[in-house]
Amino acid sequence: MQKSVVGSQDLQERLTQELISLIAETNGLPLMPTLEIFQNSRRLKGHTDLQQMIAAFRQKLILCQRGVGDIQSLADHPVGQSLYRFFKAFPLPFREEHTHLTGALQASFLYPLLKKRLDGPEGPLCLDKLRAVYGDEADQLKTVDDVERMLTLRDSERFERYLQVLYLPKLVLIDREAHRAAAYHMARTMMEQHNVGFIRIKFTYSRLTTDPKEQIPGAENLTNEEGLLGLYEGFRAFQKEVPQFQFALSPCFRKEPGFYDQRFATKKLHFQAQVDEIIDILDRYPELVPYLQEVDTVGDERSLYRKEHFAEMQQGLRKLASRGFSIRSHHGETFHTLKRGIQAVDNAMNIWRIDTLEHGLALGINPNSYYHIMLEQALDLNDQKLSVHPQSTLGRELDEMQWTEHRGVLDKLYQGVPLSPQEINRFVKVKFHHAREVEHYQHDVLNRVLDKSMTVTALPTSNQKLTTVVPGFKDHPFSWWEKKGVDLGVGTDNYVTLGTNYIRELVLLALAEPEDLKITKLLMVATGENRRPYLSHLLWEMRKNLAE
Repeated sequence: MQKSVVGSQDLQERLTQELISLIAETNGLPLMPTLEIFQNSRRLKGHTDLQQMIAAFRQKLILCQRGVGDIQSLADHPVGQSLYRFFKAFPLPFREEHTHLTGALQASFLYPLLKKRLDGPEGPLCLDKLRAVYGDEADQLKTVDDVERMLTLRDSERFERYLQVLYLPKLVLIDREAHRAAAYHMARTMMEQHNVGFIRIKFTYSRLTTDPKEQIPGAENLTNEEGLLGLYEGFRAFQKEVPQFQFALSPCFRKEPGFYDQRFATKKLHFQAQVDEIIDILDRYPELVPYLQEVDTVGDERSLYRKEHFAEMQQGLRKLASRGFSIRSHHGETFHTLKRGIQAVDNAMNIWRIDTLEHGLALGINPNSYYHIMLEQALDLNDQKLSVHPQSTLGRELDEMQWTEHRGVLDKLYQGVPLSPQEINRFVKVKFHHAREVEHYQHDVLNRVLDKSMTVTALPTSNQKLTTVVPGFKDHPFSWWEKKGVDLGVGTDNYVTLGTNYIRELVLLALAEPEDLKITKLLMVATGENRRPYLSHLLWEMRKNLAE
């Protein structure tokens, strides 16, 4: 009887070695042709168990491309695990272009700090704050596993809940030493476990806010300078141990109108004060300059898309740009309507003059398929005499279409009154023209991204889990952007909270576009290394090392 492949360490190792050799010999072809060659290769003659496993995996991968099956399960399959091992063993470290401080701290690190806070003088207040976010779970906080459970986003939870879940890490990051320890922990964990040699760390520069739900007990005692210096010291401490490690500090400013220190009369005044403070800190601590050369804007952007929404922070961002800062921004990630998502990116480029677009999903969704799915959903409800809620995503998208004198069709959809065949035909025409207009707008903005050689940072798991516009990994626009020539980066966003890591993101991207996305190209994006011959050499070195 042949030994089972699944769960067999020896066969898993053989599979990994053969896959590494084949990727090197074919110079990083896309995954599907690699697997096809692998399945029929002479190297598997006499190993029917491996042949059958690869054949079954290929079939599941094909079905996933048709929308049947789960790519996550393929990543956990022995073939997916071997692909993971390949990426982890790659000689060059990867560039984590986008991860947030609060979502990248493991429960084992957070638990002792949280316990110390709960046992301290502000413990009862901290517990009340936790109850407001996590409910009864806050009263059962006894172990590291309890923190893990509270910190990890559930499959059914989306963007709004995700912002709330991040409250727990914020509760412990209230002094310089905590920030120092957090940065060191993150650097060591990512490099040792995920081959990450560069981290672009996102962190909220000031956590002071007028929103009671966001207020952190003790945060008023932490200066922005102390938090910044703590992160710098933690990363530098690890860098002294591992000189090849690099990092970029990317302080973030919340976009929402109510997120500012109430000691200032307006958000604009608070933001300008923070800008002046950053410039002053760099003047006093010039050693920070190589690591602090950019800022980012974050937060719930769904209602922030018009020009006036960008006015409060415009002057401050221009001042930072004049001092050599790069301007990055989370935009096009979430939106009430696709057109508004594109408009938000458009205004961020025109008014804030951003250099890098984080997420940018609004520039990657196909308007024709997106709106036709909306049409099918609306007609399905109408067939059942069910109404479309005006404030739902579907209701907002329909309202934004140009109905002109046919507004009565929309009213019937809102009321659940069945449409006549003529009215359905009118609906199809309205949808068609709206999709075409949005597509033109989207491509105009995307062409400006290309003209400016602006980087778009892709965050596949985050986009799939937190939004409803990317139903599956195969729908993520990473590969389409790559074909268009967009300068790309890859990040995990909040890898602990979202249950992922950098290498898993690479595996999922390879699985999501197995026919066209070359493994070599994915490595180029992940490492920042553009010399193809050198990458080929490194692949060959991996193969050669297997034989030694």
